[in-house]
Amino acid sequence: MTESDTDPESDEGEQAARTDGAGVPAVPPDDETPTWRERKERTTGLSRLTYEYFERARREDQDLRQESDYVERDVLGFPTWPHEVIRNLSIAAFFVGMILFLSATLPPHIGPPANPSKTPAIILPDWYLYWSFGLLKLNPLNPALSIIGEQKLMADRTYGVLANVVVVGFIAMVPFLNKGSARRPVEQPFWAAIGVMGIVFAFTISVLSVKNLVPFNPDLLFDLTFLLPIVAFFLTYAVLRTMREGYMYDLNRRYYRLRPPK
Repeated sequence: MTESDTDPESDEGEQAARTDGAGVPAVPPDDETPTWRERKERTTGLSRLTYEYFERARREDQDLRQESDYVERDVLGFPTWPHEVIRNLSIAAFFVGMILFLSATLPPHIGPPANPSKTPAIILPDWYLYWSFGLLKLNPLNPALSIIGEQKLMADRTYGVLANVVVVGFIAMVPFLNKGSARRPVEQPFWAAIGVMGIVFAFTISVLSVKNLVPFNPDLLFDLTFLLPIVAFFLTYAVLRTMREGYMYDLNRRYYRLRPPK
């Protein structure tokens, strides 16, 4: 029996040397990594195994940075030639080939030339501007004031342009309103629900802009344009709050505590 086997102070010193700053036992070196059967027999739970996994990954990243010849040790990656160049050329060649294939098999239909003396029955912008075009059709929300003889305070077109300014201004303000460090929707359910509500509203207002082509009751379609985004907000918020109390939120929170974003 040696002195270290009987001296409790030496055991406490060895245990303290194998802990990190947070008091959690340090991860053993690679030559002491437990086998699969040893991991299976452990009773410390998923949280401990998750900690060991990310701590070992952090140590490997640190070793790679120290052994690197780059001056900027925090930047590691593949060289541009040949890895990045060949990969990007392969992706570009694939998409160019798909465009050529579609243009050869599905040629676009060329209609009759436009008649400058006749206005088309239906005028629509490109599909990605339907949401803005739909905001120009909010004339039912433009109130008529009795104090000015049941007349509207502004023209419907002006009201639609003002609605575009309000919506675009709110989208531009969102990055300044939410300055959190969350990386997953489950970490901030409220702002994730706001994003889903905006996406649903963009879709419903786009459908409203082409209501002449949709076989649907216009009044009911107008109501659903503003009702569905609200339903999507509360539904998304409820689902994310439920997920936040479960395993996924705990694992993501542990990951960003161990390896916080720079």
